Amino acid sequence: MTSTDPAKDEPQQGSGDAAVRAAAERAESTREKNLPQFADLPIEVDTANLRMGADLHDRCLALLPLVGVWRGEGEVVYPTIEGPYRFGQQVTFAHDGRPFLYYEARSWLLDADGKVIRPATREVGWWRPQTDDTIEVLLTHATGIVEIYYGKPLNQTSWEIGTDIVMRTATAKEVNAATRLYGIVNNGDLAYVEERAMAGQPLQPHVSAHLKRVVG
Repeated sequence: MTSTDPAKDEPQQGSGDAAVRAAAERAESTREKNLPQFADLPIEVDTANLRMGADLHDRCLALLPLVGVWRGEGEVVYPTIEGPYRFGQQVTFAHDGRPFLYYEARSWLLDADGKVIRPATREVGWWRPQTDDTIEVLLTHATGIVEIYYGKPLNQTSWEIGTDIVMRTATAKEVNAATRLYGIVNNGDLAYVEERAMAGQPLQPHVSAHLKRVVG
């Protein structure tokens, strides 16, 4: 796969001073942005910006670098598809002060020139960190797949999860297992790689993406 593998990158490249400068530069364009809000909602709203809204729950501190909205491009490969395919994607990690993160990913297929062809995959779910550092992740896909992952932080800026249970509707394609590795790379970008076992194939590389922060 051509996209950045967070397992092979230093979580923060360069000196500590360079990382601080890079974070400050990014914040100039993202610090005032947040999720759309309904002012009349009678409960705490979700926030993808740690400067706004509810305080992050202590149990979520191990996931703090993920909070935000991220946007970029990736690649899909698999023996059962003609690809590789390029896609654009927006990923959201948000919270409302309780001990979990809300997660959403929306994707769109791109042609060779980077132009949008059509909407692609969508998934939503929850990241639920526990007191022993275990992370429970529940993901629901628009394709009829529901997955429960377990994992742990590898360090302060990378997280690995793997499926414990995969469920699917009668009309969904066969999926049997998946793993994901997320990491903060290049002084603040988000990269991830996914392996998947589906359509009679063993667990193998399927998706990778490199995303830049646009909110938070």
